[in-house]
Amino acid sequence: MTLKPSLRAVLTPSAFLPSLGAIVTGALLMTMQATSAQAAGQYYNCANADGCQLVSSQYFTSDHTKTKYPVVLAHGMAGFTKMFGLVDYFYGIPETLMSGGSQVYTTKTSSFNNSEIRGEQLLQKIKTISAISGSPKVNLLAHSQGGIDIRYVAGVAPEYVASVTAIGSPEQGSKTADAVMRTLSEDSLATQAVSVFFQLFGGVTDVGSGTSPTELNKQEAWNTAVALSTDGAAKFNAKFPAAMPTSYCGQPTGTEANGIKYYSFSGVGQITNGLDPSDYMLALTGTSFDNDPNDGLVSACSSRLGYVIRDDYRMNHLDSANQLLGLTAWGQPDPKTLYRDQVNRLKKANL
Repeated sequence: MTLKPSLRAVLTPSAFLPSLGAIVTGALLMTMQATSAQAAGQYYNCANADGCQLVSSQYFTSDHTKTKYPVVLAHGMAGFTKMFGLVDYFYGIPETLMSGGSQVYTTKTSSFNNSEIRGEQLLQKIKTISAISGSPKVNLLAHSQGGIDIRYVAGVAPEYVASVTAIGSPEQGSKTADAVMRTLSEDSLATQAVSVFFQLFGGVTDVGSGTSPTELNKQEAWNTAVALSTDGAAKFNAKFPAAMPTSYCGQPTGTEANGIKYYSFSGVGQITNGLDPSDYMLALTGTSFDNDPNDGLVSACSSRLGYVIRDDYRMNHLDSANQLLGLTAWGQPDPKTLYRDQVNRLKKANL
């Protein structure tokens, strides 16, 4: 059979190969886009009550920290998310986690208040995160007072929580807070002056984190001191005893409650990097603890919750959030690695 000239022209390689190439290229690009969407860790700032803003995303080459449920980071006293778009409270940690496949959300609550108020604020953020991500639960990792806030959330709304990890958290109170309570009274002029300063400071952390000026969190410095004192912690623990030791320096007897796995880690030492000016402040606050090993604000004994990974890393209180700006102890485990290892632990637990 002889092909007509017009049909022969259409079927020549020079005519149809470019079209075929375009089709194949398009298919490959669509596949790559779909794969890229699946192979990108995301980092969101959830400073507002009504939503979260994408901070960044990046492709990951492994799934080391790709957990079943999103990772939610909660700050401690005086905390923030990403201050004026420049510095993360958890310095470099969201980026480290999303490079291994994590979906990371940072949250903003009152910088100064008790953990029941802060915990309720955090719960509202978690409900928003659950709606945005489509995930019924989250993995909560929190530093300092945030480690108490997340216990509140786990206690009142366990259906939203897969795991709780407290980092350098004063679960049984801080002797530094006890010293403040002994020195000041609620109605003193000094306390009122400090409260005004912290009210302003807390507002700055809200605005700097991206919270709308019409939705600023209430700041109560005295409530913070009461909540973080030994007596305040004891009252909180009576309400929320899950995974807590039965004595001050004891080990927790349980690591799981209401289907939620509990973990903790912390450090000891105050001056861990001579170039970090905040170390010298922690050396001063650490004098409140006498011979009780501590990180400058929290003792090792007070930090124990659930499965205690370690409570003696060479980290002071700010090191455990990789602050100040990553100036941590030389020759010691990088705080970013500790977070990465913990999230991998959650992944292996199918969380």
